Amino acid sequence: MRVETVAPDGTDAEPAVAAVGGVHGDEPCGVRAIERFLSEGPVDDVRRPVKLIVANERALEAGTRYVEGDLNRLFPGDPESDTHEERLAHHLLAELRDCTTLGFHATVSFDRPFGTLADLTPEKAEIMRALPLSHAADFTGTASGRSVNLPGFVNVEAGYQGSDAAADNAYDCLLAYLRVTDVLPGAAEPTDTAHYHVRRTIEKAPGTTYRVHAGNFERVPPGTAYATTGTGEELVAESEFWPVLLSADGHDALLGYAADRTGEIGVAAAE
Repeated sequence: MRVETVAPDGTDAEPAVAAVGGVHGDEPCGVRAIERFLSEGPVDDVRRPVKLIVANERALEAGTRYVEGDLNRLFPGDPESDTHEERLAHHLLAELRDCTTLGFHATVSFDRPFGTLADLTPEKAEIMRALPLSHAADFTGTASGRSVNLPGFVNVEAGYQGSDAAADNAYDCLLAYLRVTDVLPGAAEPTDTAHYHVRRTIEKAPGTTYRVHAGNFERVPPGTAYATTGTGEELVAESEFWPVLLSADGHDALLGYAADRTGEIGVAAAE
């Protein structure tokens, strides 16, 4: 794990703001955004300390999601574990303790950036609205052991895995995040970000292939076939939902998630 602390000259306070890339080694967009900021970004304008973390260096070097276990399923981790990522989860969590944190991921299901979070608070809502995102998926009650379950943590899914566009989106989100957390001067331009509450997983049958017909964050009316198996069986919506991370290829066991759209995210939504 690589930790870079950027702070104004003469400041030795511990950072209360962090950004994390490379939780998954095959999703380098966040790492590219962090490295771009360090090499050509407005580093000299930083007015409060911030930690910029490249998490799973072993997986990044190997170009794989993880080496021994999925880091984003292993929080809070175990420093005595035989598994690299379980030890790493413990050490990463220690670095992030008491920090407001933005994490970066990428997908194979959606080309535009969107946010993920859990346990919505006014601070998380403010961050989501400050980022250049149209959608934020709330996984409260449906996930455990993940970064979104950590206090003060939100994520950006920056775009297609491995793409230049995802790296550019991540960089734009990083700058907006550093402005809204007062690390950089200037106000982040607020966006109308829709809030979706994820209510269930859509599981795959073992050994079955799928074709997806519905678009992510697009309403699926009741009675609509949103996917078809390789044998022609249709998956039909019993009630309306909005797909999140819906993809035939994104996960071995999950086709995606079904969510309810609850309106625009904002402080009122967090109360």
